[in-house]
Amino acid sequence: MIYFVGAGCGAPDLITVRGMRLLQQADVIIFAGSLVNPEVLEYASDGCEIYNSAKMTLDEVISVMKQAESEKKMTVRLHTGDPCIFGAIREQMDILHTLGFQYEICPGVSSFCGAAASLKAEYTLPSVSQTVILTRMEGRTPVPQREQIKALAVHHATMVIFLSAGMTETLSSELIAGGYSQDTPAAIVYKASWPDEKICRCTVGTLAETAKKNHIQKTALITVGDFLGDDYTLSLLYDPSFETEFREAKA
Repeated sequence: MIYFVGAGCGAPDLITVRGMRLLQQADVIIFAGSLVNPEVLEYASDGCEIYNSAKMTLDEVISVMKQAESEKKMTVRLHTGDPCIFGAIREQMDILHTLGFQYEICPGVSSFCGAAASLKAEYTLPSVSQTVILTRMEGRTPVPQREQIKALAVHHATMVIFLSAGMTETLSSELIAGGYSQDTPAAIVYKASWPDEKICRCTVGTLAETAKKNHIQKTALITVGDFLGDDYTLSLLYDPSFETEFREAKA
């Protein structure tokens, strides 16, 4: 069996209990070495074979899995955060399906969740934003035209932007072109939940200078939106005049 496991956003104790147990049981672990905190590997057993996929091609990763399957060994493919977000797992799963190999997915704590926790923020605030857009800037990997930052910015929703810390000047311009004002609150969260985590609060207009000042070019999420401000409406759920199936409204 092959398990795709989300390692969490950084801190080794932010992996799920299920993910931890799978690591303890694994005969083979293939981990995303450029992003996964190596401390997570301390859950692995002493005899476990460990491979760093940062130095491997897709074919090489699959080759390790095929060898493990032929020897009836259990494999954990360890991805950063949650593997469903920018995890490049579909291409692996399709090959495994073609080969007739069984696989399962164990979700993890995504860095966008870790960033919100570090910011002590709520992405969805009544009267502010009820939508969260998870996206990235176009780099060497293209982005569909309809999903360009400028196009998404017109919604004025909460935006969490991955893989773009090295392109903050262009990102700022795209956000403004899409309709965000220069003084819209923003924050750069570097390595959320890691020991060297850094939180830099700024605005859309000062993203580039903030990143430069703090020497941040990678391994950071950029969050944008008025959820970072102080104005919002209280939730109706706990309003005494709001009736639910569990509570009668009070005059």
